[in-house]
Parts: sequence; C-alpha cells; structure tokens
Amino acid sequence: MSLVGKKFPNLSVDAMNEMGDTFKINVLEEAQKNNKKVLLFWYPKDFTFVCPTELHAFQQALEEFEKRNVMVIGASCDTPEVHFAWLNTPKDNGGIEGVTYPILADTNRNLSSRLGILDITAESYDEETGDLTLEGDNVTYRATYLIDEEGKIFHEGVNDMPLGRNVAEFLRLIDAYTHVQEKGEVCPANWEEGKEAMNADRDGVASYLSLN
Repeated sequence: MSLVGKKFPNLSVDAMNEMGDTFKINVLEEAQKNNKKVLLFWYPKDFTFVCPTELHAFQQALEEFEKRNVMVIGASCDTPEVHFAWLNTPKDNGGIEGVTYPILADTNRNLSSRLGILDITAESYDEETGDLTLEGDNVTYRATYLIDEEGKIFHEGVNDMPLGRNVAEFLRLIDAYTHVQEKGEVCPANWEEGKEAMNADRDGVASYLSLN
C-alpha cells in the first residue's frame, strides 16, 4: 500500500557517518525540526555491485540537494560496523570512501518492515516446531522516499535489485514539489525548473495544451 500523502513513520534507527560515529536518526524528526526536505534511499547490501554506484551518484549531487534544503540519507539492513568498513574502502576497490551523508543501519528491520520494502517472497510456518521460515534475501529493494518539511511523503519509488536509480529525476521531483508549494501551480509531464507550469483548472490545462 502506498505511503504517499502520509507522514513518514516516527521511528529512530541506528546510523553511521564517515567519521565512524554511531547515532540515532528519526527521519520524521529530521524533516520537522530542521524544516528540511529529506531524500531517503534504500539499497540492498554493502559491498555489492550496483549499490556503490548509487551511493557515489548521490554524493556527487549532494551540493545540488543541499542548495534545495534537502537532507540526503542512505539506508540498508547492514550493521553500522559494516557500513564503516565500506566507508573506509577506496572507490577504485568497490568502496564508498568519500561519502559524507549518514547511512541508516536498520539491522532489526523495524523501519524497512514498516515500509514494506523487504525482499521476502514467501513465509511458511511449521506448527510442530513453531518455526517461521522466510524465502528471499530479506534485504531491501531500491526504495526511495521524498519527505517534505512537515514529514509528509510526497514521492515513493521502488526498483528491483538490478536497476540503479537516476539521481537527476529526484532533483526534478523536488524542484516540482517546491514549485507547487511556492506558486500554487501544478507541474505537467516532463516539467523542469524554468518551464511553464499551469493552474489546476479547466482553463489552465486548456491554455497549457494549446501552447504545448
């Protein structure tokens, strides 16, 4: 079930930074107390293949997100210690050295379970032993959440494991949502910053379509 339009779950999760510090992050509180938008992106596992390309891509665009008053947070179900080991592995050896935004370590899977983004393909229960067996890797898909200053989710997207994200699209979505917030207009298909938006009424769409 989609979480768009709802508040992000009010839950604190362990996180790691590039200095090796473990601390708690509550994504909802980060948005509200700092009056910032938040981009939270989940990836399956540290020390894998597509994942480091995404973490470096978000790092390369970090200044653009910060210009837009957006906090970037990565997340997986790995432990803080594994995050730190990966943060200390050079880029040319498959590592994420140089990444400076925090990375959640949802090792107990409390938050990813609540979001419904874990790769669990089936569950079976043995009545004799009471054992619950999961099928699937029980790690997260490539899920992305955009959260506004009030903690409301205004975008969510989930990619399967092999499919890396386009970081530029999230910048575009943030620009569009900010335009809606500030101008009260709505943003048509393929809208980008500087292009014409439109009023959300019959005259508005008629005028826009007549010119486009």
